[in-house]
Amino acid sequence: MLTLKAALEEATAAIGRVDAHVLVAHLLGVNRSYLIANPMRVLTETEDARIDMLVAQRAIGRPVAHLLEQREFYGRMFAISPDVLIPRPETEVLVEKALSLLAAQTSVLDLGTGCGAIAITLACEHPDIAVTATDSSEPALDVARRNAQALGGAVEWRAGSWFEPIAGRRFAMIVSNPPYVAGSDPHLGQGDLRFEPQPALTDGSADGLASIRAIVAGAPAHLEPGGWLVVEHGYDQRDAVAGLLKEAGFDDMFSIADLAGIPRVGGGRFNRN
Repeated sequence: MLTLKAALEEATAAIGRVDAHVLVAHLLGVNRSYLIANPMRVLTETEDARIDMLVAQRAIGRPVAHLLEQREFYGRMFAISPDVLIPRPETEVLVEKALSLLAAQTSVLDLGTGCGAIAITLACEHPDIAVTATDSSEPALDVARRNAQALGGAVEWRAGSWFEPIAGRRFAMIVSNPPYVAGSDPHLGQGDLRFEPQPALTDGSADGLASIRAIVAGAPAHLEPGGWLVVEHGYDQRDAVAGLLKEAGFDDMFSIADLAGIPRVGGGRFNRN
């Protein structure tokens, strides 16, 4: 029988110290301080076998979030499955910007909601706003609904692509983290991205901008006068997104970098009737 120290050493050799400690702590239901304080704890056969299974899955590249079936986003723990994009810290930049623009008693539309991280966070942080979220994937919406039930966010969920499920409706704000990776980007076949839903990462377009084009073009018909559009984009798409916004008639445009200094979020206000 292995001690906790020996199991961690084996796991670290296979997948690195950080991932090893995260997975073992999760499996045992303890925090990482416990691992350090109890190195000679003897694992049961079941615990040892389950650690081996998780380490083997991580070693072939499966994302830690999939193995844990959860990922923290904006201080809340969201359930995750292979049917949804894993929330990234970069997307919290979009949430921060949206929250800074929101007024009381207003309405927000989240396009391509995935696990619901953006929509639920906005609903929880601003309980007096009405949040609607769409997604073309029913399995993704199932995950989002479970997260809303667990976290308490009141969101109206609608199935369908982009604006199709909310025809004729207008909102004070539209937010989205759409697929924006170019279809030929080699990273799609590498690392964690291999295990995430490809339609959530790329729309297959050569420049990765087809979805953003559709969102920007359709937003004016679904925004109230003076309404805001806030969208996440790729590291090299800032200027292209700004051009699309200007062409569509948006004013008061902005660009925001993530914590790494990479342009990550763009948007503007639509002031026309």
